[in-house]
Amino acid sequence: MEVSSIFHVVGIVAILLVMVLYLWRVLNWLWFEPKKIEKFLRDQGLKGTPYRFVFGDLKEMVQMTNEAISKPMSPGDHDIPHRVYPFFHKSITTYGKNCFTWMGTKPMVHTSDPTIIKEVLANYRQFQKPRGENPLTMSLAKGLLYAETDQWIKHRKIIDPAFHVEKIKRMVPKFYMSCTEMVNKWDEMMMKENSFEVDVWPHLQMCSSDVISRTTFGSSFEEGRKIFELQREQAELIIKAVHSIYIPGSRFLPTKNNKRMKEIDRQVKTSIKSIIDKRVVAMKAREPLGDDLLGILLESNYKEIKQHGSSNFGLSIEEVIEECKLFYFAVQETTANLLVWTMILLSQHTDWQRRAREEVSRVFGEKIPDINGLGHLKVINMIFNEVLRLYPPVGILRRVVHDETKLGNITLPKGTFIQLNTLFLHHNQDIWGEDVKEFKPERFSEGVSKVTKGQASFLPFSGGPRICIGQNFTMLEAKTMLAMILQRFSFELSPSYSHAPHVVATLLPQFGAHLILHKH
Repeated sequence: MEVSSIFHVVGIVAILLVMVLYLWRVLNWLWFEPKKIEKFLRDQGLKGTPYRFVFGDLKEMVQMTNEAISKPMSPGDHDIPHRVYPFFHKSITTYGKNCFTWMGTKPMVHTSDPTIIKEVLANYRQFQKPRGENPLTMSLAKGLLYAETDQWIKHRKIIDPAFHVEKIKRMVPKFYMSCTEMVNKWDEMMMKENSFEVDVWPHLQMCSSDVISRTTFGSSFEEGRKIFELQREQAELIIKAVHSIYIPGSRFLPTKNNKRMKEIDRQVKTSIKSIIDKRVVAMKAREPLGDDLLGILLESNYKEIKQHGSSNFGLSIEEVIEECKLFYFAVQETTANLLVWTMILLSQHTDWQRRAREEVSRVFGEKIPDINGLGHLKVINMIFNEVLRLYPPVGILRRVVHDETKLGNITLPKGTFIQLNTLFLHHNQDIWGEDVKEFKPERFSEGVSKVTKGQASFLPFSGGPRICIGQNFTMLEAKTMLAMILQRFSFELSPSYSHAPHVVATLLPQFGAHLILHKH
């Protein structure tokens, strides 16, 4: 055989070996490894769905979600997990509160066990937030929400002063200004009538966005309003992404939606950077930065850099922009959601609406709500806690393990997702009693710790070291707004209201919140 022929045969064999090797790697990734992990989990006594090639449970998850959101619920029905997370509800009902499903080729271990949840939330270094899920959802905001380990510690330290209780208390007048505009608009809509129907959901969204504009950007809040409109459009575009099966790399395709999302992202970043640049110029001129969230954040960042003599210890302009986006989206969404579900529930439970109004009248009369009085709204506190139990803004928390990890009596393989099903936890009859599906604020009459008995069973703002930094801000803003609404109006469900709790990034009313407002 000629030498050239030998080299030719060797070349073909080498190519075939490389192809076989790559084929083996692909098959191992898409089939053999997931099946091996499935057996590993089952051998430990964990039950779950069988692995399906490539997509895992994603197809069924999307199908069941689309089917669930096509049908509204009875207005008085607070048993929402089966509509909000239909696939997870079916899995947990079938396999138990500790089980597993599949996110593509990766296993997702579910738990609604308070002991295990507490362990996961306490160990934020070991159980980190997952990356690599649908990246389009991250275009709304990143910042502190997605920072991990030492990076998270740095971000949290710099941001903390902006959410200090004493700083937040000074923002109550800005809460009042924004809410005044909303209730005045409702007064105008009544005209000569003593009552009218309105979808309060967009009004509450606009009001809470106005609050975050004023408290984040101060005198630049008009520019902040434009940012909110862009963020809201971005969220609507992302709805389409989360209701379809995500194909890795598809966000780079030049589709109409992708182009628009990219343009919105550019406009938001440009607008925020313009506001920040003006503050930096003022800071260099030794002018006061202001007591809004952005001013406090920039001042805290500057002190950190100056103290250590290196910009590595501070946040870059890009990181400050992401934190502002996060303030805007997370705090605004959480407050609006809490208020809309509160108004819906108080429209049905008019006895609690009456008690809340009597409390507001007793504490403030017709005066402007102030920080001292807001601290005495015990009935409203109970109502908010019960609303957050039944309709938490975020119903699931996800983590991932980067190394083989022991959790409870289960060993989790590297790369396993962990899903903490907080909505199911809040609706667990074994923890909350037979009246778990009922709206009963009195269960919180002696505070949260008394009713939870020290368990990690009430987590509307997450828990552990990474508990939501904006929790106090949200609660104070919501108290101010609800007090002002109750001073002026009573309200009831409209016949056109359609009860449809639905998750996009947070839990929202799918078809709005149509109420009939009466002049009080």
